Amino acid sequence: MGRKSLKKERQSEIIEAFYKVAKREGLENVSLAKVATEMDVNTSLVLHYFKSKEELLFGLINFILERYKKLYTSEYNKERKGSRLVSIINNLFSREWNELVDDGVFYSCFALIFRDEKIKLAYKELHDYLRLLLAEVIEEAKNNGEVNIGNPKETADLIFVIVEGAYYYLSLFDPKDEETRKLERYKQAAFDILHIGTTIKS
Repeated sequence: MGRKSLKKERQSEIIEAFYKVAKREGLENVSLAKVATEMDVNTSLVLHYFKSKEELLFGLINFILERYKKLYTSEYNKERKGSRLVSIINNLFSREWNELVDDGVFYSCFALIFRDEKIKLAYKELHDYLRLLLAEVIEEAKNNGEVNIGNPKETADLIFVIVEGAYYYLSLFDPKDEETRKLERYKQAAFDILHIGTTIKS
């Protein structure tokens, strides 16, 4: 058990270093040697846990998923009063969500889906999982009588189409250029889909 735990911990450290280098220098410029330098270790140590950059990329995609999952956790929402669904919608259209993963790293990884079927599948699984999490929250709200939604899965899909399109579009602007106003408008569209009034606050 100890060895497995140590392996997982070391892999997490390597992926974190990989992410930092990619964020700083661009994904296309990352090498295993640069990751090793970032960690101040020998390249052979990185190769012991990840045989190639491709293996590290899959680790990075899982790293991205884990970061995004944080905004769904009860720990993140524990100090927010009211509806869990409203809280999570607010999370999805927030600076916190946008800053969980660097846009340059995310979209550089995403671009690889057009050349690598395995990465395409990994990204699809990431997006499907995030939609599933939201669908479960919508289903929970439906069971609690908070919303009257016929198909929580389709509703979650529509909301994520807005989320993904919103951040893709906003990445074209300077960080503060109309960002808040636009995010509020996109968030309102999500609440409209859920038939939740604007007077409801998290």
